[in-house]
Amino acid sequence: MFNILNFDKQRADTIGIIASSLCLVHCVATPFLFIAKACAATCCSNTPSWWRSIDYFFLVVSYVAIYYATKNSTKTWVKIALWVTWIVLLFTIFNESVTIITLPETFIYYPALGIVLLHLYNRKYCTCKEDKCSVA
Repeated sequence: MFNILNFDKQRADTIGIIASSLCLVHCVATPFLFIAKACAATCCSNTPSWWRSIDYFFLVVSYVAIYYATKNSTKTWVKIALWVTWIVLLFTIFNESVTIITLPETFIYYPALGIVLLHLYNRKYCTCKEDKCSVA
C-alpha cells in the first residue's frame, strides 16, 4: 500500500512524542497566556478559536502517529493503550468545547503525557526489526 507520509518504524513514535510534547506545552501555556491577556483587557475571557484549533491539529497529528506506531508495534497492550489514551484525549478536548461532564482543567495533561510515555516505551521496546511485524 502506498504510504503517503513515508513513515518508517521509528519515525511514527518520534512524531508522536514531539506532537504530544508540544500539546503538553500548549496545554501548560494556555492558562498563563490568558491570565496575562485578562490583565490587559477584560473583554476577551474566552479562548480564541485559533488557539482552540491547535488542540484539534495536535489530535490529527497524534492520530496519524499512533496509527503508524501501532502498525509497527510488537506488543498488543501498547497498541490498545495508545488508542485508549488517544480516545481519552479526544473526549477531553471535545468536552472542553461542549462540557458533557465537568473535568478539572488539568485533566488534559494525563492523556497527553500518557501518549508521550507510551510512544517512548513503544519506540524503545516494541518496534519491529523487520518489514513485517509479528504481534507478541
